[in-house]
Amino acid sequence: MYSPTTRLLAVLALLQTHQRMPGAEIARRLEVDVRTVRRYIMSLQDMGVPVEGERGPYGAYSLGRGSKMPPLMFTNEEAVALVLGLNVIREFQFPVNIAAIEGAVAKTERVLPESLLQQVRALQSSIIFNVSNYRGTSPPLCDNNTLIILSTAAQERHSVEFLYHSWQDEVTERHFDPYGVIYNEGYWYTAGYCHLRQDLRTFRLDRIQSISAQEETFDDPGSVDLLGYVLNAFANVPGRYQVEVLLKTTMDIARAYIPTYLGTLETCTEGIIMRRAATNLEWVAMLLLSFDFPVEIRQPSELRSTLRSIVDRANRIAGVQSG
Repeated sequence: MYSPTTRLLAVLALLQTHQRMPGAEIARRLEVDVRTVRRYIMSLQDMGVPVEGERGPYGAYSLGRGSKMPPLMFTNEEAVALVLGLNVIREFQFPVNIAAIEGAVAKTERVLPESLLQQVRALQSSIIFNVSNYRGTSPPLCDNNTLIILSTAAQERHSVEFLYHSWQDEVTERHFDPYGVIYNEGYWYTAGYCHLRQDLRTFRLDRIQSISAQEETFDDPGSVDLLGYVLNAFANVPGRYQVEVLLKTTMDIARAYIPTYLGTLETCTEGIIMRRAATNLEWVAMLLLSFDFPVEIRQPSELRSTLRSIVDRANRIAGVQSG
């Protein structure tokens, strides 16, 4: 025999799990009558839980949006997912208050059954996050307020204004229509229409300063592939050298070695053509040395010289070590 308190919590759990639920269905699941369900609903409302009811033959109960969150009920799997998700946010240094993350994790862990808590702690101690980027340094954090303003503006189609500090150490004022926010390789980016350049542009959030939302709105851009645009922009950044290399392998294998942001790939009769603009050829040479298939450098000729220089250094090091 279940106590009224247990049934009350069961009603709350059902309403949190389902977007809307008829009173008759709640009664059937709890094995009570509809009148008793109405009493439970009134008790929840008296406790401040924003339960809303729709009258009529197709009426149902649902949780509304109140001034504060009601107690949440999680399954074991949901609780594990929540704790691990919060740890991912913390380790990858998302622009969220660390104290808020720690508080949410602590509250969740305090109410976990002992067996489930041991599972969570085992996962926490066993999983290692590699948050360094390919440069071997930790990416800078972006401002939480910048992320919130851009996300809200993208959703509500409001323009923003900000100062942008470029990698060339230039500061420009931008009037911008944000289409969305992207997290890639440790950095936050926004892509959209830049009124200064009168074209689509990508901006790194940690380089944005003095951002403010504007009353001006913009039209829905439609089905823009934001991630594809950003990754393609990475592969086609201006550079001193235009790299073109023939990869003698299949597209699937080539893509496993070369993410979209490292270069564009095109199928040809001899294999796969990789193209990429580059300012520093040494990292391109090191990338080629990591491939487990034959390659042929088509341009620039300086890339061959860079490879020979790396091989000479490697031979000298090997000679010193073997001696």
